[in-house]
Amino acid sequence: MPIPANKPASGQLTTELGARFSGPLLQYFQRRLRNRAQAEDLVQEVLLRIIRSPDTSLIENPEGYVFRTAANLLSDHRRRLLRNPTLRAQPLEDALACDPGTRLVEDRSPERVLMGEATLTEVLAALAELGELTRNVFILYRLENMQQKDIAALYGIGQSTVEKHVMKAMLHLSARCARE
Repeated sequence: MPIPANKPASGQLTTELGARFSGPLLQYFQRRLRNRAQAEDLVQEVLLRIIRSPDTSLIENPEGYVFRTAANLLSDHRRRLLRNPTLRAQPLEDALACDPGTRLVEDRSPERVLMGEATLTEVLAALAELGELTRNVFILYRLENMQQKDIAALYGIGQSTVEKHVMKAMLHLSARCARE
């Protein structure tokens, strides 16, 4: 059933699209995401993109068009998740529903706590052995997730110099932590 050549009013088009494609789109996204809230959001986004498209009267195969739009949106969504790890975090409700004992609390034995403290002390001592600039560049880059170009601008040095400081710190830490 092609979309009519005489484009209906926006409200009527929204109602028709919602009635016809909401259910199938929701199933499409839920099968792939296993998260109803995200699936519902993506369904709304697909419908919104179609409504905002410049000329729906040229669409010959609405099902193909809608699901191609959905597939593209799903790809965009997955790329966004890969770029931003905080978006991948599991909601607290889901974590509690799975297995609250192992998901939210790690096994903290006294030995594990002592090993963690010893490792932290070792790393801090190794960092203290570095020069101030190398240590600061390393901390900004690896711990504060600051971009190298921003660190270079902050210290008035070249980006390649930042890279060299980071590498120097990494080599020092790996050598220092490996021998002890």
